[in-house]
Amino acid sequence: MPLLIDGYNLLHVTGIFGEGHDQTALARSRQALLNFLAASIAPKERAQTTIVFDAASAPPGLPRTIACHGMTVHFARGYPDADAMIEELLEQYQAPKSLLVVSSDHRVQRAARRRGAKSTDSAPWYSELLAARRASAAVDEDLPAKSVGELSPDEIAYWLDKFAEPTLEEAAPESTARRKEKSKPANDLENPFPPGYAEDLLDDPGSP
Repeated sequence: MPLLIDGYNLLHVTGIFGEGHDQTALARSRQALLNFLAASIAPKERAQTTIVFDAASAPPGLPRTIACHGMTVHFARGYPDADAMIEELLEQYQAPKSLLVVSSDHRVQRAARRRGAKSTDSAPWYSELLAARRASAAVDEDLPAKSVGELSPDEIAYWLDKFAEPTLEEAAPESTARRKEKSKPANDLENPFPPGYAEDLLDDPGSP
């Protein structure tokens, strides 16, 4: 099913924010969310997934629209906020009845209903996505399933470390650091859970 995701609205319920409030921490958290989605959504569905972020925290010099792991990512430049851009995308969507909009924002949900699209709050959607990943794996006894909002500090730190590969605005073409990243095994880069956690079941989501 095609997905239209309110990026920061979803990010707030994941609990994967890094320490501090500067742009670097936010960029790492945003990249961690994109990498988590890529590792959790089937390749065919990723091609039909659009994520919209507010432009106030957009990386400087980055185009308004980019591709990341096969997904389309918009920064709402030229719009008052992400909601306004999501409303416009809904108006332009050719088959809205097939679309699922992920946002807890009532304005976005009303816009989805007007177009006949389905909508869901971010928290239960994320909880179901996370539960599906855990259910499809042999769950590590040391990492019991947790509901949204109950991620431990160690889990959050691990997710940020493993998910937040060089951010879109930090990655330099063919830099030494990038070449080293490319040389690592795919599972080491893409596994969103602690070492040994269902590594044999993870698909490589590809590169941005």
